[in-house]
Amino acid sequence: MQSTQYDVLAIGNAIVDVIAHASDDFLTREGMIKGGMVLIDESSAERLYDAMGPGVEVSGGSGGNTIAGVAAFGGTGAFIGKVRDDTLGNIYRHDLGSIGVHFSTPATASGAATARCLVLVTPDAERTMNTYLGACTSLDENDIDPALVASAAITYLEGYLFDQPPAKAAFRKAASLARAAGRKVALTMSDSFCVHRHREEFLALIEGHIDILFANEDEIRALYGVEDTIEAAKIAAQHVEIVTVTRGAAGALLVDASGITEVPASEVSAVVDTTGAGDLYAAGVLYGLSRGLPLAECGRLGCAAASEVIGHFGARPQSDLKAFIAA
Repeated sequence: MQSTQYDVLAIGNAIVDVIAHASDDFLTREGMIKGGMVLIDESSAERLYDAMGPGVEVSGGSGGNTIAGVAAFGGTGAFIGKVRDDTLGNIYRHDLGSIGVHFSTPATASGAATARCLVLVTPDAERTMNTYLGACTSLDENDIDPALVASAAITYLEGYLFDQPPAKAAFRKAASLARAAGRKVALTMSDSFCVHRHREEFLALIEGHIDILFANEDEIRALYGVEDTIEAAKIAAQHVEIVTVTRGAAGALLVDASGITEVPASEVSAVVDTTGAGDLYAAGVLYGLSRGLPLAECGRLGCAAASEVIGHFGARPQSDLKAFIAA
């Protein structure tokens, strides 16, 4: 098998996050479901942006956050996602390049603007997301570079992207190319609402193309229609090599052919913002797997990275995760 150039290739929505504090009353007035993610159009994004408080703008998106975490661990990463050739698109490309992530997907020259996600963080650190996908929706199978996929040990697919039919074809192409090259394919469910929208298609994708599955408790239970998290994880493990389920303050479960590994959550002095916790957990696990570490150690890296990101505002690590883990 040819040696790999990248530890992880993430395929996801290239989104600039705008993160601001908000009260529960604000969410109620806006008719938002706390902790969820909804898709909005450009006019709604502009109206909500005007209504929300001062925000911090950072390059984000679930897959982008994860690949940034892999880079913070010292891993090599690449990203496939779609931006417009506008100011936010240039910022997004620069931000990934500045941390050593390869991002060469061509920008669109016309049409919708670069995507943005308006993230409202309530006092309990829960985040509620309102996403204008914009240029993200134009990603299709023509953006999947076969040589890039073959050069990555793991191709990581972001479930949020699955809302768009062209992206579904891109997922299947990427997964098939990775498998043909002897590489691994990982999928994150992203959100329980995604699972409800695409349950049957997700099941088919998992059973036919996925080696590593990431989910939280709500997502894995919704996927298999059972109330018990461990039961759902065991069902998933019949179809993939590794299943990992995050459980918030209870840590995480990792399941493979040898059984169930439970990893406790890492300590954090104060929970400031849960945005990106699942993304950074995935970064730690993927980095560990790319290095051939034992499953329990992969889970520990994931939980440690999640604890770092929830201790501050924003979904990208602010610490050198290599030093953070060593400490």
